[in-house]
Amino acid sequence: MEDHPYHFFSPDELNQLERIEEAGRANEYLYRILDIGQYMLQCGGEVSRVEDSIRRLCMAFGAERADVFTITSSIVVTVYARRFGAVTQTRRITGSAYDLHRLEQLNQLSRRICAEHWSLEQTEEALAAIRSTPQYGFGVQLFTYALVSSSFALFFGGSLLDAAASGVIGVVLKFLDRAIRETDANAFLSSLLCSCLGGLLAGLAVKFHLGDDVGMISIGNIMLLIPGIALTNSLRDMFSGNTISGLMRFIESILLALTIAFGFALAAGLL
Repeated sequence: MEDHPYHFFSPDELNQLERIEEAGRANEYLYRILDIGQYMLQCGGEVSRVEDSIRRLCMAFGAERADVFTITSSIVVTVYARRFGAVTQTRRITGSAYDLHRLEQLNQLSRRICAEHWSLEQTEEALAAIRSTPQYGFGVQLFTYALVSSSFALFFGGSLLDAAASGVIGVVLKFLDRAIRETDANAFLSSLLCSCLGGLLAGLAVKFHLGDDVGMISIGNIMLLIPGIALTNSLRDMFSGNTISGLMRFIESILLALTIAFGFALAAGLL
């Protein structure tokens, strides 16, 4: 007797195929959810916010349980539902570009997904739109660096000449920071070079009578480099119970601060 040309699946085999298909769909959803979590973390979101958003998104997309573990450099998520079983994905987080406006957009996106139960296609389109949102132009960033530097120089007791010198040095530091970031150098190298150059330029400004006080000029530039958001988020993470990630961010912030201090001290020693 010849074999039948068609293969009829048993109910168990059909259930298994449906389970595999659902698991593949769950992996696609989870990948996009991790995209949102990654961008939130890189934009300056604290760990507790990222974990809560990922958990809510997973539940909105049909998971019955979602376990999320996030630190500053990694996100691990495991979701479970009876129709597809357990699915786990890990995302390595590298680099950061603090952008509170984009962080707010990502927050609003996660809330809308949870409230309206968006499809995967809608989520991808909205996420692509947020990623393509233009940031402040380089000219605006230069003006901001100059304004912040000069304002803090005045705030801490510097003269108008100190404020002007600090503002000009702030613009130079922005150019240097941009050049360093294009080489994919880490934050410690960028902070060291910027602080050292800032200290040297402050000393030269006073030497050539373009400023009155090296300390007042330098303090305005120091405020550009201090990792304030990272330090604040580290404390918020520890207070919310995320001790590991909070300590990691706190230690990184302290090391960055020490690097900045070493750079200015090195510049003072060279003058």
